[in-house]
Amino acid sequence: MACSERVNKYERDFTMKKLIQSEEVMIFALSIYLFSLLNQPWWLFLVLLLVPDIFMLGYIIDTKIGAIIYNIGHHRGISVAIFLLGMVLQLNVVSLIGVILFAHSSMDRIFGYGLKFSDAFTHTHMDNI
Repeated sequence: MACSERVNKYERDFTMKKLIQSEEVMIFALSIYLFSLLNQPWWLFLVLLLVPDIFMLGYIIDTKIGAIIYNIGHHRGISVAIFLLGMVLQLNVVSLIGVILFAHSSMDRIFGYGLKFSDAFTHTHMDNI
C-alpha cells in the first residue's frame, strides 16, 4: 500500500469514527431525555451509569464467555426492549434498567468501546482498543 493510500485510509477511518461518535452523543442525549420521563432523581442516573460494566466479569471465566455476557449487557436492542417492557407494564424500575443500559452502551461507544469479539477484550466492533 502506497503512503498516500495509507493516509487516505487513516483519514477515512478517522472521519467515520468521528461520525459514529457524534451519532452516539445524540443517542446518549436521547437516553437522558428518556430518563427524565421516569421522574427519578438525577443523581441516580449518575450513580447507575457505570453499573453495566459489571458485565465485564464474564471475562474472569474466559474471553468467549466474557464477550457473550458483555455483549448481552451492552446490546442496545436488549436495553430498548427492557425499557419498553417497563413502560408497557408500568414498572418504573424495569424502565430504569433499560434506560441505564441504553445510556451506558452509547457512552461506551462515544469513547470508542463497542461490542466485543470473542478473541480479546480489546477487539470491538468499533476498533481495537
